[in-house]
Amino acid sequence: MKLSQLMRDIVRPDFEQDIEGITCDSRRVRPGWAFVCIDGVRTDGHGFARQAAEAGASAIIAQRDTGCPHQIQVPSSRAAWARMCANWFGRPAERLHLIGITGTNGKTTVTYMLKGILESCGYKVGLVGTIQNMIGDRALPSGHTTPDPYDLQSMLALMLAEDCTHAVMEVSSHALDQDRVEGCQFDAAVFTNLTQDHLDYHGTMGRYLEAKKRLFRLCRTAVINDDDPWSGQLIEGLSCPVKTYSVGNDAADYTARNVCPRPDGSDFELVGTAEIGRVRLRIPGRFSVYNALAASACACALGVPLRQVTEALGTVPGVRGRAEIVPCGRDYTIVIDYAHTPDALENICRTLKECCSGRLMTLFGCGGDRDRDKRPKMGAVAARYSDFLVLTSDNPRTEVPADIIEDIREGVEGQGTPYIVVEKRPEAIRWAMEHAQTGDILLLAGKGHETYQVVGTEICHMDEREIVEEILGAGEQEAAGEE
Repeated sequence: MKLSQLMRDIVRPDFEQDIEGITCDSRRVRPGWAFVCIDGVRTDGHGFARQAAEAGASAIIAQRDTGCPHQIQVPSSRAAWARMCANWFGRPAERLHLIGITGTNGKTTVTYMLKGILESCGYKVGLVGTIQNMIGDRALPSGHTTPDPYDLQSMLALMLAEDCTHAVMEVSSHALDQDRVEGCQFDAAVFTNLTQDHLDYHGTMGRYLEAKKRLFRLCRTAVINDDDPWSGQLIEGLSCPVKTYSVGNDAADYTARNVCPRPDGSDFELVGTAEIGRVRLRIPGRFSVYNALAASACACALGVPLRQVTEALGTVPGVRGRAEIVPCGRDYTIVIDYAHTPDALENICRTLKECCSGRLMTLFGCGGDRDRDKRPKMGAVAARYSDFLVLTSDNPRTEVPADIIEDIREGVEGQGTPYIVVEKRPEAIRWAMEHAQTGDILLLAGKGHETYQVVGTEICHMDEREIVEEILGAGEQEAAGEE
């Protein structure tokens, strides 16, 4: 590819070269490649520019002078990298109907619901998200909620090559802040909600909101949760058309009326512009109604008839790690959920409490090296809605697990909810299962779809489903031995 083509819509280079490859990792540079100096969280690529030049880089893209030959200076090397990746892969987003979902909670479920709705119309749909990436029914591994620009554009190009017409993707605040989706034009973008999370990165809720808002400057239509207290600030100043959704507020474009919760889902009436349809959702919880509304409003904004939306929602299955019921063959129920923020934990605890004939036992921890302020808040929320707590580890990372648990306990103490501390998560799950009673619901919160635990800097395999299965199997062997 010619350098001028690679730098299209970025800057006009004052020299021309044939570019054989692109990278922002100086260790991967080969003769004839372009190297982009990214000022990263941990390292600054500008310090490796000379190394890249010595390895044969034909162009050095930087946002400040590196003293290297064949340098092209840009206002933002992150934004330039994202646009270069789009150009390198032929700008695939321009030939796909691209939909972005952002918000603290609900992104994953909304993407799957929207994918199901669009597929019911006969479209082939790609998905980029936390659990996995998908091309139609084919699953591909996912490393981040929103990939690096090179991996993202490569994925979009692959979707296009395999005849996808639509791509639905989760767009994280980190990705928006780091310009990973720069150069993408979204047909529609959805805002689910904003609650406390990632303040270790963004610092304040205002900056967190501003990161989310960047998505809506890249879209043709915004779909906004009108019930979220941050929605007014999000909508303010947007130049694109806005569609809103709400539970019960008739002023919104799409509303859910007469919501009837069931233990295994919810029934409600979806009311649009001069249209109404009945939905029988297969996923429990009021928060799932909001997710269904988000997917519905977005689908309608893309031109899907409301009748087809309501029919499709009735067939959409649950998502792994989101209010996922784990078969255990016991007289109690085990539920795995990804809830790792105060708001998400409150949502799932309230939902399960409503349909619990016995006790709600909540097992959870908090991530290390992350926002400490939310730990006592999560402890308080869990204590408020649960009958018993098991405090344990999540991903402690480089923090001492006992210190994290002590932060959680600050919110638990004084609320009168009994609890036990079992630091190692597999042991905590075993204790909880051994003490669960008839009619109880045991909520394993925080890990969700994750099949690992980060201890120190090491990623260790840990799948809660496997742990449950092993505990059940050991119990059956002990029972057989007693006979």
